[in-house]
Amino acid sequence: MCRGLAALPITCLERAKDLKTRLGILLHKPELGHRIGTSSKLQLGSRRSRQGIDSSQEVLEWRESFDQLLRSKSGVTAFHTFLKTEFSEENLDFWLACEDFKKTRSKTKLASKANRIFEEFVQNEAPREVNIDHETREITRKNLSGATSACFNEAQAKTRTLMEKDSYPRFLKSASYQDMTKQATSHGVSKRSHT
Repeated sequence: MCRGLAALPITCLERAKDLKTRLGILLHKPELGHRIGTSSKLQLGSRRSRQGIDSSQEVLEWRESFDQLLRSKSGVTAFHTFLKTEFSEENLDFWLACEDFKKTRSKTKLASKANRIFEEFVQNEAPREVNIDHETREITRKNLSGATSACFNEAQAKTRTLMEKDSYPRFLKSASYQDMTKQATSHGVSKRSHT
């Protein structure tokens, strides 16, 4: 994370964020041939036939709440793909790592996993540093000395709130999610007309 961003005028930060988003979108345009990661569109039919789930209904439920999106594996995948276009997938990756961390039962594994997560996402200048304040970072650092399944709770909550208030509304307005909802809606209409 860059030091001194707070000293920049807000208009510069807004322009930089807009430019970052536009570049991310350009990198995912298939006609430019520079696709990153997985497909930006979730194929509803293939998921439904593989798992027997009415994923068209599931896609529509994602807009009900951020929790609904996070409870869905395909929702998390679609949201992660969207976050990649904004170069902010580390927030979701950190949240998921914390969820996995909470399931760890071995004390020795708990401590080593906690250190790995801290080094990758939380410490200053971490390779995939999440956007949390200094106080939360220090609380998390202190929690590592007696690592419990709750040592990342505050940092995870702040990251979750950031995604819910900032990225999630943009995801719902994104072209990829709008395409998915159109597919889901048209699938629902065609399914009802066949019955």
